[in-house]
Amino acid sequence: MKDRLYELFVNRVPGIRDRYRKSRETKAARWKSLLLLLGLNLQYYVFFRRSLAYPERSPMYEEKRLYSSGSESSLSQREAPEAFAARLASFDVISFDVFDTLLFRPFSHPTDLFYLMGMALSYPDFRQIRIDAEKQARKEKKNNANTFEVSLSDIWEIMERETGIPQKYGMQVEEEWEQRCCFANPYMLQVVHALLRRGKVVIATSDMYLPAAFIQTLLSRCGYRSLVGCFVSCEFGTSKGDGRLYEVLRRSFGQTKTYVHVGDHPEADYQQAMRHHMQAILYANVHHMGNLYRPMDLSAIVGSVYRGIINTHIHNGLRTYSREYEYGFIYGGLFVTGYCQFIHQYVQAHSIEKILFLSRDGFVLLQAYRQMYPKETTRTTYAHWSRLAAIKLCANDYRSEYFRRFLTHKVDQKYTIQQIIKSMELDRLLDTLCQTVKVEPDTELTYKNVGTIQKYLMNHWGDIQHLYQEQVEAGKVYYFQLLKGCHRAVAVDIGWAGSGAILLDHAVNRLWLLDCPITGILAGTNSCYSPEIDASEPFLFAGKLVSYLYSQGVNRDLWKYHDPAQGHNLYWELLLGAPEGSLKGFYWDQSGNCQCRFKENVPNPERIHEIHRGILDFVKQFLAVEDRFGCDIPIPGRDAYAPMVSVCSRKNKSFREGLEGLLDETHIA
Repeated sequence: MKDRLYELFVNRVPGIRDRYRKSRETKAARWKSLLLLLGLNLQYYVFFRRSLAYPERSPMYEEKRLYSSGSESSLSQREAPEAFAARLASFDVISFDVFDTLLFRPFSHPTDLFYLMGMALSYPDFRQIRIDAEKQARKEKKNNANTFEVSLSDIWEIMERETGIPQKYGMQVEEEWEQRCCFANPYMLQVVHALLRRGKVVIATSDMYLPAAFIQTLLSRCGYRSLVGCFVSCEFGTSKGDGRLYEVLRRSFGQTKTYVHVGDHPEADYQQAMRHHMQAILYANVHHMGNLYRPMDLSAIVGSVYRGIINTHIHNGLRTYSREYEYGFIYGGLFVTGYCQFIHQYVQAHSIEKILFLSRDGFVLLQAYRQMYPKETTRTTYAHWSRLAAIKLCANDYRSEYFRRFLTHKVDQKYTIQQIIKSMELDRLLDTLCQTVKVEPDTELTYKNVGTIQKYLMNHWGDIQHLYQEQVEAGKVYYFQLLKGCHRAVAVDIGWAGSGAILLDHAVNRLWLLDCPITGILAGTNSCYSPEIDASEPFLFAGKLVSYLYSQGVNRDLWKYHDPAQGHNLYWELLLGAPEGSLKGFYWDQSGNCQCRFKENVPNPERIHEIHRGILDFVKQFLAVEDRFGCDIPIPGRDAYAPMVSVCSRKNKSFREGLEGLLDETHIA
């Protein structure tokens, strides 16, 4: 009876049901978990969710547990290529597996190449049809010749029958796409070259339907020249998987010679080689190593390409990278590449004359954009701007925003009156303010005194405007130079309320009268968890802001998932932020020229540069894949967000701990 009541209870309460199923091993564990859930989860769900009407986090998000004991590439650390070659050189004949050992494809699964063939052939569901045709060919070959080893010709004989695509043409298309997609494993390329320099006999051995001559052509095109031979299962009717292909190899070169085989399959490349009188060395499959940490919740082709790039780069064994480099390469690269695509598409569609990459988040975005679109370099520029500078320049027309950012957001957070006034650059008013309000400079800002302080500042608004006048005039000179001759521009930022672009547009067109409308391009907007949930909505509606990753109207599931209170904003900003301090404002120097002044530089700038190096390396590799494909690979915002889901997951707190020292402050001053 107790068990029945328990099941009725847990099946009616969201979130508890799944945790109950994981604790069904013993009655004691079940009732213990119930008490815990009653004490914690029921309060959370019933009171917090219902009273505040916050949406529940969707269970659709796949949150992988990330490796946190060091860099992920350290898991695949290998001896130097020269050292490995020296070990192999003690054998007379050195055999290498081909695919996933000597050669890589830019996919996380080899059959994903068939997506591109389907695109080229304009044939719906081609990938699955091709997979099924290969299975059918192996079945027929087993019945007719007592072997599962088939050739490409065998497969396309069935494909022609099933699809109507001529066999010869289909084979030609498949071979063409293999040539386009395959590239050398950089680690093994150095190993093989070292062996060839020593004059060793190096051969390729593969369980494959492609003919040996074609595979050797592939290898040669990828830099593996002067291999002595290529042994392919389809040409001998036997395979590494059953071990007999190794016997063919040994008969070809002589039974008395010593042999070693290197490959990625534990059974075919290692166990069977050992059973057939060959030494064997297992080379860990890069996708088996990497996919443990890769998101699968992406669109099919973009997801496969993303995982393929990451796995083949991080786990090939050639180098071990820093955690900061990997943070940029693995979690920021896809986002930055996709965001630059989004910016480019908007600029082209709206005939934009100038792209302002706002500091500090535009620092690496500008580099990536110029790398992707070098012909547009002249229309791009890095524009110094910050929320702190903008609020002071536009204070007269955005007073509520001014006081909210400088005062309201800092109430009861251990800031003193002196710190607040100094951050506002109103030091001249400090003494009279303290005397009038009857507080000491080191008194903390609280909900009790914030009203009187704001009232004092409102009463002295003319003095405040006078103190900011230099910055207003210097800022006009700075942006006049940036926008000279331009009549339509965009301002690129990370987000979130879009105030940076909105205030810049106001300053340029209403304060300085430079006549250049500016549209804000954001990575993401305020999510449903933000206190200013609707702040950007009127501007998105009017088209003054556009968002890539999500907004209330685009990728709404992400809008409901992204939570600034959990630090999500900060970890996104960490991907882009420049190593320099943020802009304090615009001033005149001693020569009467405009001068930008900044806060002190962030600590550990070399670690920030490592993050950016990882991002730009990903961009470079992504462009190389597009070049091989001969087409663009569009990255939807939903896909670009996916790698960061695991980073922001509660289960990966230990992963984030190594990055916390690099995070920006949460306030404008």
